[in-house]
Amino acid sequence: MVREMNNKICPVERAGMLEHPLRKWITKPSEVIKPYISEGMTVLDLGCGPGIFTSEIAKQMKGNGKVIAADIQQGMLDILRNKISGKKIEQQIELHKCNEQCIGIKEQVDFILAFYMIHEVVYQKTLFEELSTIIKPNGKMLIVEPKFHVTKKKFNKMLLLLAELNWKVLRTGTNFFNRMVTLSK
Repeated sequence: MVREMNNKICPVERAGMLEHPLRKWITKPSEVIKPYISEGMTVLDLGCGPGIFTSEIAKQMKGNGKVIAADIQQGMLDILRNKISGKKIEQQIELHKCNEQCIGIKEQVDFILAFYMIHEVVYQKTLFEELSTIIKPNGKMLIVEPKFHVTKKKFNKMLLLLAELNWKVLRTGTNFFNRMVTLSK
């Protein structure tokens, strides 16, 4: 996924922090994705970590659709595998390990969620070029970045890069913690 393997990536050892009830309460995964998810979709949860959003996406599709949970760290995928094992949503979730150079999926998707992970990517242009090849026409992407890692200047630089690659901004927003953008291709 073209990330440096250094301290920029939240390590597997901190997965519990990502799933902390306070963090879930603050980020509200079900509310974040609700406007974007419908039954029958194919969704890419990019940088899925331990799967907080993955599980919510699968639940909102009510058994009809597919979530590709992609992460560069096998340990995060293992945590997610253990969480969904034996549950109804397990059938909807495909775990996918990215490599350091690319995501590596060929399937076309309706929606891409990139929650708190773009700032970890060194070669963002390469990532966005690859995402351009897997998003369906009129598909959408939601990028959410933490203000404590991503300045307004860095966020706007990312938006310029996306515009160069013909991604269209549908909506931007901020709240106390986040900078957000919804895009289409």
